[in-house]
Amino acid sequence: MALRIAVPSNCDSGLDGPISEHFGHTPCFVLIDIEGDAIKDVKVIRNPHYLEHRPGVVPEFLAEKGVNLIICRGMGWRAQNIFQQYGIKVITGAEGRIRDAIRAYLEGRLVSREYKPARRWHEERFKPW
Repeated sequence: MALRIAVPSNCDSGLDGPISEHFGHTPCFVLIDIEGDAIKDVKVIRNPHYLEHRPGVVPEFLAEKGVNLIICRGMGWRAQNIFQQYGIKVITGAEGRIRDAIRAYLEGRLVSREYKPARRWHEERFKPW
């Protein structure tokens, strides 16, 4: 069975870009399709809910895209519960390049851990796409 992973991104560099710190307000997601232990496809998609952040809209959006797993830095419990309702697993606490997090996941080394952002999302200046 194929697996589709979504990782929040700043829209730069695909797999070589960093994992975006703020999940709900990320401008893009990198979608990675996995078959067995291999990456089969990679797409960068825009987050249409980037500037508006209503509870549940991002989980619904990613569920519609066929996502099975989210790998991110931080995410609130409310959002994690909504993803769980869609049958989407969440791994938090991932940092660094997206490619490295995917490799760690495929090798069984990526485990969920708590992550607290350095500052709140509204303190960061976002560039419109």
